[in-house]
Amino acid sequence: MKSLLFLLLSAHLVFGADYAIVVSHKTAKEKNWAKVVAALQEKHSAKIIQYKHSVKEALPSLKKSFPRHACFVATPNETTKDFVRAIHVLTRKLDEDPYTDLFWGILSGHDADNALAIAKTEKPLVIRNSLACTEIALDRCERGKWFCELRKGHGVEKKALEKAKSIQLPQDTTSLFVKELNDGKPDLFVTSGHATENDLQLGYRYKNGIFRSKNEGTLYGLDLSGKHHSVSSPNPKIYMPIGNCLMGHLQGPKSMAAAFLKSAGVRQMMGYVEVTWYGYMGWGCLDYFIEQPGRYSFTEAFFANHHALIHRLESCFPGSNGANAAGAKPTIRQSPLARQLGLGKQDLRGLLFDRDIVAFYGDPAWEAKMANGKRNWNQTLSAKGNEYSFVIKPTAGLGSFMPVNKNGVQRGHRPFVAFFGQRLEDIRIVSGLEHDPVITDNFILVPNSPHRKTDKEIKISFEAKVKGV
Repeated sequence: MKSLLFLLLSAHLVFGADYAIVVSHKTAKEKNWAKVVAALQEKHSAKIIQYKHSVKEALPSLKKSFPRHACFVATPNETTKDFVRAIHVLTRKLDEDPYTDLFWGILSGHDADNALAIAKTEKPLVIRNSLACTEIALDRCERGKWFCELRKGHGVEKKALEKAKSIQLPQDTTSLFVKELNDGKPDLFVTSGHATENDLQLGYRYKNGIFRSKNEGTLYGLDLSGKHHSVSSPNPKIYMPIGNCLMGHLQGPKSMAAAFLKSAGVRQMMGYVEVTWYGYMGWGCLDYFIEQPGRYSFTEAFFANHHALIHRLESCFPGSNGANAAGAKPTIRQSPLARQLGLGKQDLRGLLFDRDIVAFYGDPAWEAKMANGKRNWNQTLSAKGNEYSFVIKPTAGLGSFMPVNKNGVQRGHRPFVAFFGQRLEDIRIVSGLEHDPVITDNFILVPNSPHRKTDKEIKISFEAKVKGV
């Protein structure tokens, strides 16, 4: 059998019809929202699952169909914090392992027309221009800018085929940010700092302008003089408020999240629905998406990071995955690995807190990737018959597996993750057990230790069958 590189397979080609739309009876009956469901169904040949009172009612149907993607269509009044938490819990219950069992997204917007525009977006996005109000690894970007939230007047710019250089900025960067969004047409927008559902501060350690939204879903910047700068940035983009509190809480059509989806052209975004403090689920998405450019779609990067979080709970605090964020069970103890990594009760609380409170918005099967760029290692997943091989080859010497960028919290040392093009079963590891791999039906994960300083390749060999074949 000819060898296949699963990392080069497009999941939507392998699983074209393997898509479920989950929607409440009430929303499905609303004329304009029914158009959103119909557009997704036509686009993905999708199965529709309706529920009456709670999204939890979708579990039996999801278990039966076991799709690769699930899109939860919801009005901006349905996207509550409890709704996001329920989806997280629900999508980990399709089988016995503790990991999320499919790629999911919540498709909503300021209104049904906005959601329909997102649903109808088909052309894949290649991210070539990045914009941020916090430091990002511009050496991994084709081009872009970041404006510092910690030091006033400081920024960095990278032009195509050039190295990143410092730039001087005014203290108030509001008008510049709006201009970059409107005229610069970035494909990716990254933010951090103080925020609520209703505003976003551009400065963290110094006074700067803020972003707010109007009732009609228009995003605008309010500078220090009180002047408004309207955002009209319709080009499709990804939004990553990786360190912002509450920016992922789509609290009705007046919220900032709704305005980003409408007036800033956002097609997919992630964000905290609570006040963030630990940061593993937010900042870690940079490690997978920006710092391994072109390896993962935004959907894959989000869920790779979530798998990493669950793995940390499972390996460092055995038995903790059934606990909640209010506090750990008294019986939960640190594993030897947790003690080796210096992780304690605060980390357990933080991981449990982050586990279910970061939302993912948009069509999960829509593909957005960073343009291919510098990576510190190559990884290939190949198959020949029932024999599989996952190989990781460092390309940056002894520092290949060290953090690329340390801005923020909980950065670096994320596990190596690769997704399978088809679900597997009857898995048996042949070699590489010393690397402590985790292999589920749809991905392989290999831990990356802070103490891993090597230029030697890592190889895992295993046998498996395609599920249902």
